[in-house]
Amino acid sequence: MSDQARDTDKSAPQKPMKKSAARLGAVQALYQMDMAATPLNDVLAEFESHWLGQEVEGIEFPEADRRLFRSVVEGVLNAQRQIDPLVDGTLTKGWPLKRVEAVLRAVLRAGAFELMAKDPPARVVITEYVNVAGAFLDRDETGMVNAVLDALAHELRPDEFRGA
Repeated sequence: MSDQARDTDKSAPQKPMKKSAARLGAVQALYQMDMAATPLNDVLAEFESHWLGQEVEGIEFPEADRRLFRSVVEGVLNAQRQIDPLVDGTLTKGWPLKRVEAVLRAVLRAGAFELMAKDPPARVVITEYVNVAGAFLDRDETGMVNAVLDALAHELRPDEFRGA
């Protein structure tokens, strides 16, 4: 491999990294919308121009798959009436999604949305959102993300788990 090809490889984020960054950004955007009641178009514009792939206060945010970022944020917003009851059904009785901490709620909604979309594979969705949760939440809450999304995956995509 030439030096130029190696340099190109190092400077271009890999596709999976862009997707992970999109999911992380989507959870942050959903959190902001929930906490500050930021309108959809404002949060999309803010994240795409000031956060995704930018340096903020000395922290470099990775470049993200902007199409996936938009898809998750808009999808959660549009499907929230279907998502919340699904997630509520997997949570402990008497502890509905609306009582869950805001970051955890954003992670669960985003993960549930992607599981409803049928692509990518359920195990990828679960792993990705457990990793996102690990950036913000403690071990117990991260375990809860894993358990809730796994239960939803088995309910929404049973064919992916047959014979496994």
